Amino acid sequence: MRTDIRRIAFAYLRLSNEEAAEGESSSIKNQRMIIQDYCDRNDIILARVFADDGWSGGNFDRPAFQEMIALLEQGKANIVITKDLSRLGRDMREASYYAEQFFPERNIRYLTVADNFDTEQENIMAPFQFAMNEVYLRDGSRKVKEVLKAKREKGLYCAAAPYGYEKDPRNKNRLIPDEETAPIVQRIFDCAARGDSSRKIAMDLNDDGIIPPLKYKVLYQGNFSENGAARASDLWNYTTVKRILKNSVYLGHTLLGKTKKASVKSKKKLHVPKDQWAVTENTHTPIVSQEQFELAQINLGKGSLDFRQYDQVRRSIFSGIAFCAKCGHALCSCGTVYKGEREKYWYLSCIKQRQDIANPCTGVRIRYSDLVEVVRQDLNALIDLSPESKEAVIREAMRKAGDDNLIKARQIQLQKARTRLATIDKIITKLYTDNAEGKIDDNRLERMLEDLQKESCGLEKTVASLSGIDPVSEAQQSYKAFFNLTSKYTHIEELDRDTLVTFVKRIEVGPKILPDGAVKATHRNQPFQQSVRIFYKFIGELDDFSLRDLPAQAVT
Repeated sequence: MRTDIRRIAFAYLRLSNEEAAEGESSSIKNQRMIIQDYCDRNDIILARVFADDGWSGGNFDRPAFQEMIALLEQGKANIVITKDLSRLGRDMREASYYAEQFFPERNIRYLTVADNFDTEQENIMAPFQFAMNEVYLRDGSRKVKEVLKAKREKGLYCAAAPYGYEKDPRNKNRLIPDEETAPIVQRIFDCAARGDSSRKIAMDLNDDGIIPPLKYKVLYQGNFSENGAARASDLWNYTTVKRILKNSVYLGHTLLGKTKKASVKSKKKLHVPKDQWAVTENTHTPIVSQEQFELAQINLGKGSLDFRQYDQVRRSIFSGIAFCAKCGHALCSCGTVYKGEREKYWYLSCIKQRQDIANPCTGVRIRYSDLVEVVRQDLNALIDLSPESKEAVIREAMRKAGDDNLIKARQIQLQKARTRLATIDKIITKLYTDNAEGKIDDNRLERMLEDLQKESCGLEKTVASLSGIDPVSEAQQSYKAFFNLTSKYTHIEELDRDTLVTFVKRIEVGPKILPDGAVKATHRNQPFQQSVRIFYKFIGELDDFSLRDLPAQAVT
């Protein structure tokens, strides 16, 4: 069918929940009837009707609207009709873009029945119509905020029910305990009051097959998109447990206004200071007692406040330096004590290897004493280099830095940075011109300028670093600075934190590689390989000192 000859139209209908309360004049049924009558009178084939019922005009990510746009891109129609401009949307910038740019550029005629907007005619009053629709949007937002504020002051619960509660069917602004999840909340507080850690509580809940809060909402309560539902984990984690234990809503109090939208058009939420929260006590049935709640708060911080006072706590010198080569997460201390031996069973393990989180790392672990020895030997090997050897290392680094391919790559990077800076200058000039002409509003101008300014600062640093010194001289200076550090040491007998941070910037530990394709170690002294990449300050990774085969170790 040739849509460039026949007049084939899509009708678009929209009604927000606030507008629905005002009466039938803008109802979906009424919009459909008006557009159908217009098409009948003007010999237009109405091919399909798209309706977003209950969607705000400030949001253009509406399902039916986006479906219509996708079909228009495929050439399925050449006319779009709405009852009036406000049905298209109330965001002045977005509505103007679709009506005056998107549709005309694709030879799609857009018209409204009630306020005589038509892309085939001059629409002198259009800017004022778009502006008035946005005024309505902002005024509506103000009214909603006033209503919410009034409800909060009265202690009415005007947000999604927290885990453990549901909305009272007879009063949507009141919470009642959920028969399915309230006992889980009680169990969490009971365990915390007895002294169980948040991590243990989470793991016990997982062992018992209890569905975590977000997953429960996806399955039984909320309307989630496919992508939103996919983000819901099947496992509890200690952060979720802590969030529940800290929430005084379970004492029967209403806490609202913890966050606010950045602006009427923004989806981003900002945290509100605690002293500005709307708190109303004794508004609904409590799930836990005050005594339980206070005991949980006391025990909540025990595991993290005082553990370092004990001598038996393992204190790693690699904090913030050692990372998993597979997933990039930090390595933390773990292990056990067997027959009084602690050092022998002390390991560093990937923190993302825990089984109480979604998509855990398959595992990187290294004996603590082995990593200490690998780094100590590497440092001593560098410290023990003769002056002649140090000069040879510096000359080799300078030779590599002077490689033609590296120099060309550096020049290309420099040129790209300078070109992009020049482009940003032109973009900024154009933005100010568009703002003066009313094509973009002040808020959008400010956001775009902020992003461009950040990018520009990064590019300027890149240009300064690439053009300030040639790579050969830079390599020479870096290696000399590093070897000046090594000259202050004669030999490291015991590696400590201060020495480590003096020389090392980062360490990446890889997984164990067993011989002959073995999947699992079968005996205590089975040898294996494990990569330990050490990135030194000033010079980065040294090829001659980056990979080692660790000695045979006990495998637990």
